[in-house]
Amino acid sequence: MTRARCVCASRVIGAPPGAIFDLLADPRQHAGFDGSGTVIDVKRAPKRLSLGATFSMDMKMGVGYFTRNKVVAFEENRCIAWHHWSQFVWRYVLEEVPGGTKVTESFTYDKPWAFVISWSDWPKKNRRSIELTLERIASIVTA
Repeated sequence: MTRARCVCASRVIGAPPGAIFDLLADPRQHAGFDGSGTVIDVKRAPKRLSLGATFSMDMKMGVGYFTRNKVVAFEENRCIAWHHWSQFVWRYVLEEVPGGTKVTESFTYDKPWAFVISWSDWPKKNRRSIELTLERIASIVTA
């Protein structure tokens, strides 16, 4: 689903919320499940994220760069979210359902300076990246 200034997708994954949340809360694992191909490696991070924690990632989108992220939502086994300097938010919401966990990833770019994203085909590309991320998460936690 694509909403105004938010792109999101959901998938039911055949694993308990705790297994999925543990993966998301470990920044050393982010490059392994990132479907966008932009997350290269963790630069500096705690072993496990928590509310207010910061972590830096080496990234590449055409050229290499790094981001410093801050965790802005953290509810064990239910929700984790972070943003970097632009304050665009990456969020994962986990809901236990029959057969596993419904995982919804969203990217919210609702700041005024996001007009460039709105005018480009970025939301369509981002949706595909989110779908690939959810697929990779599923393959990791159900292996």
